[in-house]
Amino acid sequence: MEEEVGGGQSPSINHHEYAATGLNFNGPLRGSAIQGLKKRAHAHGSRSWIKIDQIGNLNILDLDKATVMRHCSLPARDMRLLDPVFIYPSTILGRDQAIVVNLEQIRCIITADEVLLMNSLDACVVQYKSELSKRLQMNRDQSDDLPFEFRALELALELTCMSLDAQVKELENEIYPVLDELASSISTLNLEHVRRLKGHLLALTQRVQKVCDEIEHLMDDDGDMAEMYLTEKKNKREAYSDLYLQENISSESGLLLAPVSPIGSVSGTGKLQRASSSLSSSKHGSGNSSSYNQEDINQLEMLLEAYFVVIDNTLNKLLSLKEYIDDTEDLINIKLGNVQNQLIQFELLLTAATFVVTIFAVVTGVFGMNFEAAIFNYPGAFNWVIFLTGVFCVMLYICFLIFFRHKKLLPL
Repeated sequence: MEEEVGGGQSPSINHHEYAATGLNFNGPLRGSAIQGLKKRAHAHGSRSWIKIDQIGNLNILDLDKATVMRHCSLPARDMRLLDPVFIYPSTILGRDQAIVVNLEQIRCIITADEVLLMNSLDACVVQYKSELSKRLQMNRDQSDDLPFEFRALELALELTCMSLDAQVKELENEIYPVLDELASSISTLNLEHVRRLKGHLLALTQRVQKVCDEIEHLMDDDGDMAEMYLTEKKNKREAYSDLYLQENISSESGLLLAPVSPIGSVSGTGKLQRASSSLSSSKHGSGNSSSYNQEDINQLEMLLEAYFVVIDNTLNKLLSLKEYIDDTEDLINIKLGNVQNQLIQFELLLTAATFVVTIFAVVTGVFGMNFEAAIFNYPGAFNWVIFLTGVFCVMLYICFLIFFRHKKLLPL
């Protein structure tokens, strides 16, 4: 691995590369061609990685994507999950020789011998590398039931769950006082604050839900869990390799000791072919058996189940917080509906009073007109008309109130 560090250096410039670009090496566009090649080399350039071995030693390496892919036998699509330029949901993938982990800010590749962690100044990344190195150094002389890859994966799950739970607690401490204040005093400022916090809540819920779904998906698929036993697969590969070497050595020694004849050479070649075919078939057979052997995956299943309970508890906190927000919104809608009903009732009473006063104003306006009538010959006649009209208007308004209460348009 140390010899592959040079894979991150920029490629040398030669005539063949210029011939591929269709430009003249000695022409006037030489400067622009060199600049284009530098940009292309930078686009596929190296990144800073933190290498943590089985005993907890830390090394910072500059590796390009192709070097990491060759070393860990990973396809290009898995490397895109670790690219900090792109934003991908939380993912845990088990491959033939590595486990690709993308959990929040922790983006790493776990093999049977080492962990390649994307170097970053994020607090989770710094805590992961220091805590993993500390645990590996402390358990160097102690026997641990978990293999190396599961200890690295466990720490990534632990820190991710702790980080998400801390964010949930921080959101709870911020949103509960705001909701209580909004329930007692409805204002535009409080509504805007709650709207912003609700958006943060929905985004955090999606992140927690994705981690929970990813762990649950791994627990439901025995084949994916079997693929993550890297140490066991490495030991089997080494055992098969030693077996093949022994077969090869014994075959060669048999060929040297036996008399040289065409028949003997053919039989020796057939024996080597049978050994290689049996080796490949045993490899496939062991992979299939490990994929569906329930006893082999209990260790990883219990590990994932423990953190599934933790992340599910965090998700329940978010759902409870969302229900509290919904209850507060319902309470606010009820209060606003009550205020609206009161305004409608007041408007109804005011409309009835306006109608009654209009009748009184019409009568007084008619008698205020300049026309001759016999009733004007009586000095107290106008007073009696005003009095009787007022009594009629009051009685009419009372009738309106009785009708409204009978129709339950007003509170009793």
